Amino acid sequence: MKLRSLLFVPGDRPDRMEKAAATSGADALILDLEDAVALTQKDVARAEVAKFLKLDRQLPLFVRVNPLDSGMIDDDLAAVLPGKPDAIVLPKAEGRASLKELDSKLDWAGAKGVAILPIATETPAAMFQLGTYGRVTNRLLGLTWGAEDLPAAIGAISSREEDGSYTQPYQVARSLTLFGAHAAGVQAIETVYPAFRDLDGLAAYAARGRRDGFTGMMAIHPAQVPVINAAFTPSEAEIAHARAVIAAFAANPDAGALSLDGKMIDRPHVKQAERILALAGE
Repeated sequence: MKLRSLLFVPGDRPDRMEKAAATSGADALILDLEDAVALTQKDVARAEVAKFLKLDRQLPLFVRVNPLDSGMIDDDLAAVLPGKPDAIVLPKAEGRASLKELDSKLDWAGAKGVAILPIATETPAAMFQLGTYGRVTNRLLGLTWGAEDLPAAIGAISSREEDGSYTQPYQVARSLTLFGAHAAGVQAIETVYPAFRDLDGLAAYAARGRRDGFTGMMAIHPAQVPVINAAFTPSEAEIAHARAVIAAFAANPDAGALSLDGKMIDRPHVKQAERILALAGE
């Protein structure tokens, strides 16, 4: 499943869900039952999301449920699973144990084909579990992270410097999510860029994410989607170079290193080229 852009939409706003599905251009929507929905509106949101899931589907639909320890997740799942969401986004996940617990709930409900996307850095305990997501369940679709709940959980004033960059503890959270996802063999999804009117800043942020090895990014506003899609779509020049790398080694299967365009390339460049072509849909 290609996931360059995943757009959050409040679960109690059917008008926004319909508009986002029709016009946003996102690769997937995340219909939110958690942070975007007030406690008094949870039942309304569940009903609206359940209704929306039963409409003709124009793109993958994920549902962010409430955390495992919230006392609300069973009601969330009971409401939305009959509509067969493509994935459940699990907030405040804490590694292998959380993944197994949700996997068991989905198995018990007979929810075949429903994937899991954990938000993997929202509690202090979660930070020590980012290498444990592999080989637990084939439902695991990717890993993503967040920079808002974690500072609140530890009493930090902010996760960001004055220029908007992350402070050191949250750079660690981002990095461990990136490596944890790739260690588990799944997609690494960059967190949201909160300043939704700052599209230039978003473009730079998304470009850094792709440079570092993230495969896609979450969005909080439809205006962010085209910028994110562009950042995570390889250019024609990148695609051409990737094809040339693969062709060079295909023509010289016993070579450990080759010269291409005046530069030395070796086997790691083949893996990089394959990833670029996968992003391009080849």
